[in-house]
Amino acid sequence: MENDDLGLSHDSTTEPSPIQAFLKHLYTQYQPLQAGKVASYIPELAKVDPDLFSICIVTVDGKVFEVGDADQLFTLQSISKAFMYGMALEDHGRSYVSTKVGVEPTGDPFNSIIRLDESSKRPDNPMINAGAIATTSLIKGADPTERLNRMLEMFRRYIGHEAFVDMSVFMSERTTGHRNRAMAHLMRNFGMIDDRLDESLDLYFQQCSLLVNCRDLAVMAATLANRGINPITDEQAIHPDYVRDILSVMYTCGMYNYAGQWAYQIGLPAKSGVCGGIIAVVPNQIGIGVFSPRLDSHGNSVRGVKICEELSRQFNLHLLDLAMGRCKFAETQSPLS
Repeated sequence: MENDDLGLSHDSTTEPSPIQAFLKHLYTQYQPLQAGKVASYIPELAKVDPDLFSICIVTVDGKVFEVGDADQLFTLQSISKAFMYGMALEDHGRSYVSTKVGVEPTGDPFNSIIRLDESSKRPDNPMINAGAIATTSLIKGADPTERLNRMLEMFRRYIGHEAFVDMSVFMSERTTGHRNRAMAHLMRNFGMIDDRLDESLDLYFQQCSLLVNCRDLAVMAATLANRGINPITDEQAIHPDYVRDILSVMYTCGMYNYAGQWAYQIGLPAKSGVCGGIIAVVPNQIGIGVFSPRLDSHGNSVRGVKICEELSRQFNLHLLDLAMGRCKFAETQSPLS
């Protein structure tokens, strides 16, 4: 699909912008990096080409900069958790959602069941699998079809075009997701989720199986950076009152058990997925999307982490740099000079 078909446009000047030039520089620098392994615990994910690689930046005024395999489709996986959390907040409000899912970082792997004990009555945060399943169970709808359609419509607003579920990945996750199913049953036993257990699990597997490309990731991130308004379509994707909630949990919990190091070194609200995607948000500035399927031991894209490190360092994108007025993204001087 051409960018014009999506309403996207690139800088049309003869000379490439400093941002585009820097993305090409990063792509060339990190394309040879072969560290990490493709996720294999979901059979369909194991089939992905490990050499795929793309970087995209979308500004809050709708400019798009991209390099690599930006049109390559893949499934959203855990990146979906941040957006489903926002949908649950819109459906029920902050106070109610906080009784069902906490906001505390765990330091444990994303699929840990250690903290699902009877005394807590809720998972620690919505970015781990248990918390995400609990969040998804909160999505309103009279039946599975209505809940699915509401979810697809929500993602359509963020992406800017119709959203689809990859049925092969969905069935693969549904068939092999025994650990997630065990978590759901344990949470049902503790009263953390209601008796629509199988229906909520299916919706969770469907959100993880949503098809996107790297450009979509950047548009979604830019929508959060733009107070919930999609910068390409100007459509409100989420009420602005809840954007801060989403970004706060992304900042503290979005990068699995690497979240503390990420916050210290890169300093951006972000969410990764075992698809190899990462979104990162620079509030009031840009959304970043990176896709590269080889993962580190935490489940984060190896190249993706490196790219975000370089972007944060080069343009002073860390939230504390933003607060101190040190962000250099808007400057016109080339970062390579």
